[in-house]
Parts: sequence; structure tokens; C-alpha cells
Amino acid sequence: MSIVAGVDSSTQSCTIELRDAESGALLSRGRRPHPPTYPPISEQRPADWWTAFKGALHDALNAAGVDAQAVDAISVGAQCHGLVVMDAHGDVLRPVKLWNDTTSAPQAAAMVEQLGAERWVRTAGSLPTAAFTITKLAWLAEHEPHVLHQVRSVCVPHDWLTYKLTGRHVTDRSDASGTGYFSVQGAWMPELLAELVSPELDWQTIVPDVLGPSEAAGTLDPRVAAELGLRSNVVVGPGAGDQHAGAVGLGLAEGEVLYSLGTSGVVITVSQTPVVDLTGMVNSVADATGGYLPLVCTLNATKVTDTFARLLGVSHDEMAALALAAPMDHKRPVLAAYLDGERSPNRPLARGMLANLTNETSREQLALAAFEGVLLGLLAGHAAIQAAGARADGRVVVTGGGAKSPAYRQVLADLLGTPVHLLDAPEATARGACVQAAAVLKNRDIRSIREEWRPPVLTICTPRTGDVRDLRAKYQTVTALTEMVRDD
Repeated sequence: MSIVAGVDSSTQSCTIELRDAESGALLSRGRRPHPPTYPPISEQRPADWWTAFKGALHDALNAAGVDAQAVDAISVGAQCHGLVVMDAHGDVLRPVKLWNDTTSAPQAAAMVEQLGAERWVRTAGSLPTAAFTITKLAWLAEHEPHVLHQVRSVCVPHDWLTYKLTGRHVTDRSDASGTGYFSVQGAWMPELLAELVSPELDWQTIVPDVLGPSEAAGTLDPRVAAELGLRSNVVVGPGAGDQHAGAVGLGLAEGEVLYSLGTSGVVITVSQTPVVDLTGMVNSVADATGGYLPLVCTLNATKVTDTFARLLGVSHDEMAALALAAPMDHKRPVLAAYLDGERSPNRPLARGMLANLTNETSREQLALAAFEGVLLGLLAGHAAIQAAGARADGRVVVTGGGAKSPAYRQVLADLLGTPVHLLDAPEATARGACVQAAAVLKNRDIRSIREEWRPPVLTICTPRTGDVRDLRAKYQTVTALTEMVRDD
């Protein structure tokens, strides 16, 4: 039996799945945590990713009862945007600024002001926010020029793990398109880095090579193979961004819509062509199969409901039960859930706002407001994707840690007025990485294996009746007021 390993190196942890390369059957999973981060400064050390990676692989192999020598291919999906800078020897120069580090918000605003929103959207496909790698490079140039001077390689988290495995400085279209310096046409824009970061560096040699969706990054570095107990001829895939690999793992088809509920909230659809959104709300990024994934990403998702559970003094299960027991009437409170600032819309200094409170407000209604506040922000993103020209009118699928909560699934169905599907793919990113690893191992088109491994439906949530239109109008009013409450 051929075995493939799929990696999800997220903000919170590293998860590795082992699957049969022929059938896609799950053999085991292993997981190890990453150090927690606390925006607005959110940084991690790649050495900690590697420690978690090794532990997760060890756990997965033990759980499957297979020898490490049986693994034939591996691919890495990981958190997007984070800035990894290395010197001429391949040594990491400083801790990695992650996607949810908002300290480069001033640099992002200056970039938009300098080049204009339309130029950004038409060239890079997205309007840069503090999440984007290019803004973090500009921050580095301003605050740590001595570090920037030593930079000889720039990459994002999945690239670094692939580099650690193979010794090759490579990436894929999906993660490259989230940096802010990769064009809609599919090429690096070194002239943009020279203009906005530094004209003194040879950016063309500093960025990684971009591989195709089913193109191998190489085989394991013999020293790393020995460290992991794997064979040195294990094939390594090009990797992908976490959401992009997740879309592959879920078998997402054109027009279908994915709501991903984790540390961040993401709403995604699949398109064969890029979209243009001059408002900057929608990121028109490449996917991991050769197409595009118009998406909107919010900073505030499951951490919001975690916070409200803490404030209400309840467990996650009790929080969900409270929300589902709340009456859906016009008297319920409304939350603008910008607890960590916000990325979409671009309000990094905003703070959360709870409105429509009365003396009759109950704990149940507060719990419901937390779930609705997270999801209403994503519904606004869904609408923006459609306004930008993508269909986004097909089956709705939910994934991520929040998808395990019946409250998130039910409230999403209520707000959309359409059924919400939970698929049998609790670790979609790791599953998608396995699909990619199998495609590279077999020299096949990743899209064909994606279809063959499409996961079955576990549950379908149908909408309840309730006053949703009134809620949406109130939400728009409250979010507009958040600019008045800033952490300057």
C-alpha cells in the first residue's frame, strides 16, 4: 500500500494525516500545538513549527501502526501571508510575522495611498491589508533595516516547511497570490518590491520559484529524511495555502461556497477566472488546482465565541446550547465582532461593539449575538464575492473548528436561508494536502484525484424561521459605528 502524508501547519497547531494513496482512506492523524499568539503583535518561530511537525508525524505513524519507511509522498498546507526571511545560509533572521499581526497596518494604508486601489486590484488581484506579506516587508524596511539588509530569501510558512524538507526555495500559485507581489497573470512583481520596500535588494533572486499544482518540489533532503525516519526518495509536493488546500480536501466545485470557521473566518468560492473588486473586500487569489478562489477573510471568528463563553462562564457546548435556545426576534442584541480589529472590512484599529441591549436581554441572546456577529461579517463577504462577478450561488459547505458547533451550523443556515452542509472532512487542509501528495506521487492531475476523493455529507442544517432582514440592517448600522471606537 502506498501512503501519503498531508500537513496542516496552522496558526494554532500542526496536524498530519496519513492516507492510502489509492483509495484516499484515512489511516491516522497526529497533532501537536504551536505557541499561542496575541495580536496585534503575532509572531512565531519556524523552529517551533518544525518541532510540532516532527511530533505530529510521529503520532500519526504510531496511530496508524505503520513504519515511517512506508510513506511515499508528503505535501504541506499552512497558514498564509506570514513573512519568513532568511539569510544567504538559509538561517531564519527573525520571528515570523503571521497573517494576523496587524502592526503593518500603516504600511498597508500608505501602499494603497501611493499606488491607488484600482492599480492594486488589477495587478495583484487584491487590495493589501496588514495581513499581506508585502506590508510586513515594508514594516521590516522601516523598523528593522539591519535585518532587511541581510535578507536573501523571502517566503511564507508553507514554503519554509517545504524548504526544510527538500532544501529547495519554492512555492505554489495559491500562496504566492496572497503575498501582494504576485500578479493576476501569474508572475512575481520584483519591480513592486523595489518600489515599495527597497531598491537595493535583488528581489528576483529572493522570491521562490513557483511550481504547478501537481509539480514535485523534489525529494527529501537526506539529513532530514534521517531525522524523520523516512526514506530519502519520498516525493514532496509544491504545497499550498491552508484555505486553498482545504478547498481541495472538500472537493469544492465551481459556484459552491465554503464558510471556514477557525481562528479566522473565510468565505470562498471556486471560479475558473479571476474577479475584480475595486472596493478591496474580495481577494482574487489563485487556487491549488490551476483556477481561482475569490475569498474574503475576517480576523474574528471562533475566538469571538470563545471570549463570550468565558464572559458568560460556560463551556463551548453550553455556549452553543444557550445560542440555540435564544428567541429569534427583533429585540435581540447585535454584535460587530471586531475584537481583534478587522481585516475585511479593513479596520485594524476598530474594536467590537454590542448594541440593541435592553433590560430584558438574556444570556441566551448574548450567546446568539456572538455567533451571529461572526457570521454576519462573513455573509457580507459572500455578498461582496457575488458583487465582484463570481457565481457563489451553489451548495454551502462549512468547515473548520467552528463547524463542529451545532450553533454555528444552524445560525449560518438561518442567516442564509439555505441548507448548510457539513462534510466528512474534519481536517480539510490536511486532507487536501494528501490529495496533492497523491497527485504528485502518481503524476496525475490534482483535479481528478480531488473528484475521486470527494468526501460524503455528514449532516445538513436547514434554516429556521426568524427576523433576519431586520438583523442585517442593524448589523450594518453597528459596524459603521465601530470606526468611532478605535484603539489609537
